[in-house]
Order: sequence, then structure tokens, then C-alpha cells
Amino acid sequence: MNIIVVEDDVRLGAAIKRALEHLAYTVTWLRTGAEGLEALRSESVDLVLLDLGLPEIDGIEVIAEARRLDVRTPIIVMTARDCVQSRVRGLDAGADDYMTKPFHLDELAARIRSLARRARGLADNQLDAGGLSLNLSTLEVTFQERPVELTRREFALLRILMERHGKIVRRDSIESSVYGMDSDVGRNALEVLVHSLRRKLCPEAIRTVRGFGYMVPSDLV
Repeated sequence: MNIIVVEDDVRLGAAIKRALEHLAYTVTWLRTGAEGLEALRSESVDLVLLDLGLPEIDGIEVIAEARRLDVRTPIIVMTARDCVQSRVRGLDAGADDYMTKPFHLDELAARIRSLARRARGLADNQLDAGGLSLNLSTLEVTFQERPVELTRREFALLRILMERHGKIVRRDSIESSVYGMDSDVGRNALEVLVHSLRRKLCPEAIRTVRGFGYMVPSDLV
């Protein structure tokens, strides 16, 4: 999942970025409303965490303009404005969830997982494809009932494929979710990542569909 954090508080922004990267999310941290609105226009963004009191453009205006442009990317508002009227304005403008500062990062992570499940039509945090299992909450992966240790990016790759197991996932969609806006990623980085994941699981765990992308078969044993 490629997450954009729009937060002008340096300490909070850095803490959120660090915590979410530890959970294997791809995170880009922005600090102004104008940057946030530009990011929302990108199809590669999966979710936006948005402060309201931002420089240049207020968060409410960012949400309203994004929804006016028919941007459907999920938005979680993070703000110190705790009055009912402020929450109502944010939700009516088009926000999907609302968190009042200060909040616990574990709760933020749980709300992100909840929105992701809804977006993917999932019932819980457990993803299964035959003998392969991935838990979004505990970050545990097992294959044929044995635990598998993955790097952050290996987990991110497996997660996007498992969320759509049995279906082809386009290469550009995978790259945007795994690498986000990282322009320093090498041309063959995804192939190297797929090779590493196959080595830890099995060669049949990830199928290459030439000219399209990759997939995890639903009947993997």
C-alpha cells in the first residue's frame, strides 16, 4: 500500500512515517496542502493521511477539491480540531475517517487496515491462498505451515498479490504500491524482489504473466 502522509508538524510526520514503514507500508511524507492535493490526483496513491491545519491550502479544502475532481482515494483526517462541527465538516467534505490528535499509532494502523479491507472487499486481516497465509495485523507469513521471514518490501509485494490472489496484478500497480514515489529504484528492482520472494517460498508461488504482471495462484499448495 502506497500511503501519503500530509503533515506539517515535523516530529509527528516523522514518527508516523517511521511507524508505517515498520509495518511494511510505502510512505511519502508531504508538508503542505498543495502537495497533498497534487498527490491525491495520482492514481498510484492508495490512501492519504491528512492534517487539516496545513500551509497553502487548508485540509478541508484539499478534501473538497479532491472529491470535486472525483478522486476516490480513501482519506483519513488527523487533526487537533476536536469539536463536533469540525468532524462533521471533514466527513461531509468527503473524508473516510477522522482521528483527533493526540492518537496512538496502533489505532491509526488499525484504521488503515480497516479502510484497506473495505476497499478490497476483505472480511478480516487474514489472507490465504492454498498453503500460503499472510496476516495483515501481525505481519506473519507462513507457507505450508512454516514461518517465513520477509523484508519490508518482500512483504509489501506479497501483500498486494495476496489481496488479489488468483488475479493478475499489473506491473505498474505493483511498483507504485511497493516503491511509491521513490525515483531511485532500479529498472530491474521488481524482478529482483520477485526472485527473492520465490526463493523464500517456492518457484510456483508467484507466476509471471508476460506483458501484464504477476499473480499468486489461489490453488498454491
